[in-house]
Amino acid sequence: MNRSYLAFAARRALQAIVVVLLAYVFTFVVISVLPGDPVTSTLRNPDNGFSEDEIQRIIAYYGLDQPLVVQLWTSLSRFLVGDFGISLRSNLPVAQIIGEALPSTLVLATSALAVAIVLASLIAYGTQVLPPKYGQGVLRAFPSLFLSVPNFVIGLLLIHVFAFGLGLFRIIDPESPWGTFFAAVALGIPVSAQIAEVLIAGLDHESSQDYAAVARSRGLGRTRLFAAHLVKPASLPVVTVIALTIGELLGGSLITETVFGRTGVGSVVQRAVSSQDLPVLQAVVSLAAVVFVVANLLADLSYPLLDPRVRIEGARVKRVPAVADPAAATTAPDVAKTPLTAITTTARPE
Repeated sequence: MNRSYLAFAARRALQAIVVVLLAYVFTFVVISVLPGDPVTSTLRNPDNGFSEDEIQRIIAYYGLDQPLVVQLWTSLSRFLVGDFGISLRSNLPVAQIIGEALPSTLVLATSALAVAIVLASLIAYGTQVLPPKYGQGVLRAFPSLFLSVPNFVIGLLLIHVFAFGLGLFRIIDPESPWGTFFAAVALGIPVSAQIAEVLIAGLDHESSQDYAAVARSRGLGRTRLFAAHLVKPASLPVVTVIALTIGELLGGSLITETVFGRTGVGSVVQRAVSSQDLPVLQAVVSLAAVVFVVANLLADLSYPLLDPRVRIEGARVKRVPAVADPAAATTAPDVAKTPLTAITTTARPE
């Protein structure tokens, strides 16, 4: 790990911090200008049971009687030290409310990402090894089909077939392993479409390169060529797609949790919106922004480590064009044993 990479990582981390702060400020301003008065609609709502002393303490805590700039500075200062404030609805710490709901959402989102990667890999593998007459074209149509079907429709279909029809899980126990699995399938299928599209395009590009043709001429089988030499260079763009789908997983988990009756961050957001519990809503949106920015930061930092052709130029990463050298391809000593990604840097023109 050289000094230029460390400098690049430091700059990217600084940019990520700025993006998170801007996202927090933007969210605060948008929530603050929404119609409705939280003091009247929430604190003085008889259903919430706040006394006048409690109302005055909450108003003083958030500075609700202060100008908007003062409220923003107070809120941002607490956010930087991990203090998300107190819920206007339940009078509980926001961190406690989110902390109780977050594990269920993390399990669902992580399981859905695993389902999406496995499904996309199977589809991409099938498009490379299956002959056209045995369904290769059908497999290539799957991503478009997955993207056209909303995840709540897939969820309702899975519940109808596997819960009510086959009895594999009970709808009243959505946190069970089977209930979590089918919720992850409902959330992961649309996400797998984007990953599969990028992976198939990368595999098509790599399989048309000279080094792949040389490998086939040396007797390398389709499965070995796919697993040992095509997957790695074709998977680099997938890292970016996965980072971008993190936000889709978090957003889709809110709908999937509602469909399957799970108690996660989605239900917390639903209650916060319906009761105008602004501190909870602000904390959830800020947390989602942090997760999304961190995922993209990790993707940026991984590129120079995964692809030796990527070079760091200032704050950017750039793939260095390989110098075409046909002689290198023809004089490769043993393509079946040599890492073919090394050959690509000399054999294929960019």
